Amino acid sequence: MIRKSVRLGDLLVEEGLITNDQLMHVLKLQKEYGFSKKMGEIMIDEGYITQKQMSLLLSQQLDVAFVDLFGEKINFENLANYPYALLENAQAIPFKEDDDYIYIATSDPLNYDALEALERSIATKPISLRLTAEDDVRRIFQRLDIVKNTRSIVSEVKNEIHAEGVKTDSDESAIMRLITLAIKDAIFRKGSDLHIEPSANDMSIRVRVDGVLHESFVFDLEIYHALVSRIKILGHLDISEKRKSQDGRFSMEVEGGAYDFRLSTTPTLYGESVVMRILDQQKILLKLEDLGFVDENLEIFSEIIHSPYGILLITGPTGSGKTTTLYAALNEIKSIQNKVLTIEDPIEYQLPLVQQVQVNEKVGFTFFSALKSFLRQDPDIIMVGEIRDAETLGAAAQASLTGHMVFSTLHTNNAASAISRMSQMGLENYLIADSVLGIVAQRLVRKICVHCKYEVKPHKELLVKVEKHISATTLFFKGKGCTKCDFSGYSGRIMIAEILVINEELSKMIAKGSTNFEISTYAQEHNGFKPMFFDGLKKASQGITTLDDVLRVVKDI
Repeated sequence: MIRKSVRLGDLLVEEGLITNDQLMHVLKLQKEYGFSKKMGEIMIDEGYITQKQMSLLLSQQLDVAFVDLFGEKINFENLANYPYALLENAQAIPFKEDDDYIYIATSDPLNYDALEALERSIATKPISLRLTAEDDVRRIFQRLDIVKNTRSIVSEVKNEIHAEGVKTDSDESAIMRLITLAIKDAIFRKGSDLHIEPSANDMSIRVRVDGVLHESFVFDLEIYHALVSRIKILGHLDISEKRKSQDGRFSMEVEGGAYDFRLSTTPTLYGESVVMRILDQQKILLKLEDLGFVDENLEIFSEIIHSPYGILLITGPTGSGKTTTLYAALNEIKSIQNKVLTIEDPIEYQLPLVQQVQVNEKVGFTFFSALKSFLRQDPDIIMVGEIRDAETLGAAAQASLTGHMVFSTLHTNNAASAISRMSQMGLENYLIADSVLGIVAQRLVRKICVHCKYEVKPHKELLVKVEKHISATTLFFKGKGCTKCDFSGYSGRIMIAEILVINEELSKMIAKGSTNFEISTYAQEHNGFKPMFFDGLKKASQGITTLDDVLRVVKDI
């Protein structure tokens, strides 16, 4: 391998990415760390450069082509035959081979000793080096570990598929044990959803943990059809129907706990994509104070939900925790003295002292028809899982104006835009003004793992978005990644929110047809309203979450 003399620090100074003073600071820190951390790693931690900037610079300087590993057809069975320790030490992935070379991608092309040791161990052919992203190398190593750890059960499944007369739909079959293994792994990781996805070359199982997908298993396509068929049998779906979406549900006891699984299939280019929502029936309902409201918002929210009548709307995209907030609110106000009715699609968790109703559109029992029947049931509080159409919205408004407290959800980006959304759906402005008490817009951000949290300086591209809202001494943190958080740096999620309270002046503005901008501006200037960005920024400065994650889910001001 040809070595090139490259001084990374000098290169970054020459390119104007860092200053000479910053370079001196990095060299000082590296000495303090006893040279256990690489210079590039320290520069990223200090917020001077990004991983992408460093990779592009090295690619140009070393004249090494960049490769997207996930655009290559990697044979993981062959990859497992390479010396793992040498691959890991060189941060290198052999991704292709022809008559002349073995092509290797690395995220650290300056680690010459490790790369040469790997080249000597291969011996059969010279290597042709490529540069790739550090995160991609890490993910490929994770895939490699998965392949090695599941070889035994995969072999059993393949034998079972090829054996004549063996019933793969048995609870004792290898394919069922593989499904159980995937489910147990997802529950152990505290996952909310399990995704089974086919591709051109293989199939993967990914788990959504704290709102982000992580790959947990990779299998040959040979296993895919047996796996999906068995899952569809569990969910009472038609295994012969592969051209349209299907929805189902099944229950399973896992490690002594009762779990429900909401099942959804949809046809894709390479086969059916299957998603399972994991519902833990033993899950303790959150108390209001555990949701993540800051003190002033908690006080406002508590006051709204204890109102005798009106509409409270929770808004946000799918997966933003709206249902959890609604359940926490119902859990707070339910009692033997009042009657609470809910209409949901589907019912996710069972609540004591609450009459819960499931939508059944096949027989015409919709949100609207259920809501009309509720008014004859003498309720005090009504929860409508989601307002999807003008009829349901109109019925909810009428219910609130006739002395009922109504909780529901809408899909909007912020609190003020819920008003225009209702207007677009056909509800008159004066009815919106008279019926809506408050609107909560929320998102979920990931919490930093307390076991590996450390102080960090965000990159200047992030800081420029928030610098006018923070002081020069504001500290930020992130997680290094450890066994406690599955090396993600995060553990759990917390809400960031904004609450728009409709007072008399705002009610007049809504009735007159004021714009979202006018309503939001007035609320901020006269009503104490704070956009959720500030809630996120506060939690980031308190070391609860990272600045990156806040800006991932909410637009800066």
